[in-house]
Amino acid sequence: MIHKLVSVVVTTKNNTATLDACLESIVKKQTYPNIELVVVDNFSTDDTQDIARRYTKKVYEKGPERSVQRNYAVEKASGEYVVIIDSDMVLAPEVIAQCVDAIQAPGVTGVVIPEESFGQGFWAQCKKLERSFYVGVSYMEAARFFPKKIYQEVGGYDVNMVSGEDWDLSQRIEAKGKLSRCAAYIYHNEGHISLWKTVRKKYYYAQKFSSYQQHNNNQQKSAQQTSIVGRYLLFLRRPGKLFKNPFLGLGVLFMKTCEFGFGGAGLIAAKLHRK
Repeated sequence: MIHKLVSVVVTTKNNTATLDACLESIVKKQTYPNIELVVVDNFSTDDTQDIARRYTKKVYEKGPERSVQRNYAVEKASGEYVVIIDSDMVLAPEVIAQCVDAIQAPGVTGVVIPEESFGQGFWAQCKKLERSFYVGVSYMEAARFFPKKIYQEVGGYDVNMVSGEDWDLSQRIEAKGKLSRCAAYIYHNEGHISLWKTVRKKYYYAQKFSSYQQHNNNQQKSAQQTSIVGRYLLFLRRPGKLFKNPFLGLGVLFMKTCEFGFGGAGLIAAKLHRK
């Protein structure tokens, strides 16, 4: 059996806390036998590059944003397939093998890998519960595994986007065929989340979101992705799951209310700035 080369792209910047576990899950723990690791670092000032070189010779520097890094990494990749991974993620051992199997189906141009969060503290547990509601929801997930040829054909990530770029690429890939999914998970290390850090991040990315929304091919899904009512309904339609632990359930609703509030403020601030 021929195992086609898969290039796993990881972008980094000062990620010593999570990078080792990420790269080990790619290089040492995957069941698929033919994997190439490509790391593109955004000029880290810590030991990030030293850690990366323990796992691959393909370590490069590029910036200023992750979309530029990812596109550059794909240029350097030799694989027939590419998969885009963040440096705070850990892959289940079957992820790459299942993605390769899924991409073989007729018409499939991208594969969605489900995600599960983990971390320390109450808000990290809330984030884990929140993300669990998005698994299998087509407008909330984005594909990460693609044929390199299709990735390059659609132009890769839009380097003018800082927010929504994963959804944007996934939707352009889907327009070329259809998306499939694998069953094995990516585990996303949220670390120690504070509510204040979370809402500040939401405010920042909301200010950058208009470049994603303005693309015609994104408008239908962006309306679903930004719908406050739709998001609450995702949670409230499964009350047994949401309130299995009442404190966590209420925490999710409170956190999302705060995020929507700060996100709305960010959108307004961006509109005022453009004027």
